Amino acid sequence: MMEKANNKTETLRLEIVYKTFFSFCALCCFVAVLPLPISYYTFLRVIVFIASGIAVYHFGKQKEYHSIIIFGVILVLFNPIIPVHFYLKSIWIPIDIVTGILFLLLIFIRKKVKEITQEIVPESLPQQKTYSRDRIIKTSSKNNNNNE
Repeated sequence: MMEKANNKTETLRLEIVYKTFFSFCALCCFVAVLPLPISYYTFLRVIVFIASGIAVYHFGKQKEYHSIIIFGVILVLFNPIIPVHFYLKSIWIPIDIVTGILFLLLIFIRKKVKEITQEIVPESLPQQKTYSRDRIIKTSSKNNNNNE
């Protein structure tokens, strides 16, 4: 019982960390619209790459393939090891905004899905009536002799 409680609190902590990290990534993506030094965009690539990698991992465990594809594309676009260069700020601005919105949606949609499943879980099926073993009915020996 105590293990379940520890596991629940650990899951809750991890969820809070992920939500905070995804919120930070969304904020960084929205700030990237401003003219900033190249070091900020390198930092942005690393942060968004890690966050989208985490999202792809969790969606892979849940077998949500459309989300894997979406965050997989983000993973490739923001890859800091082999960077994708569009050379125009006007191309990166919509990508940054859409990425920020996707990270925010990731936070809020997950919360709503979890709330819906929690509402469904407490409803339990009616318990089926259980029957005891067959009863042995004793008959008198007179009735048994008459049947023979």
